[in-house]
Amino acid sequence: MSGLFFRWSILTLAIVAAAYLIEGIQVSNFFAALFAAALLGILNALFRPILILLTLPINILSLGLFTFVINALLLMMVSGVIGGFSVTGFWPALVGSLIISLVSWILTAMVSDKGKVEVIALKKRGDHWE
Repeated sequence: MSGLFFRWSILTLAIVAAAYLIEGIQVSNFFAALFAAALLGILNALFRPILILLTLPINILSLGLFTFVINALLLMMVSGVIGGFSVTGFWPALVGSLIISLVSWILTAMVSDKGKVEVIALKKRGDHWE
């Protein structure tokens, strides 16, 4: 259960980072970012797989880049529901979804399934690393 809360906080930090970096995304306070992260996580878990399946031909033709459009639309949906979180257009939503995806991916890569930060120690054996 702690892994869920840790990933939720990572998504919250990613939303705050996107709001800081992009002019078209505004977060009024930390709780708005927290609720936006919760709703975005729920939408990503429930609706994103369905949307990806429905847009599979477009996704294949665009070599998977249409997934970012789906992420941007979900981000715009969240901004319509959460009061202190706003996205002013499609392009800020698209760039914001890229930043949120990148920050979440980098931070989640350092977290195990149990919700703890892991350190990977590589050792050189001969001519390769293990």
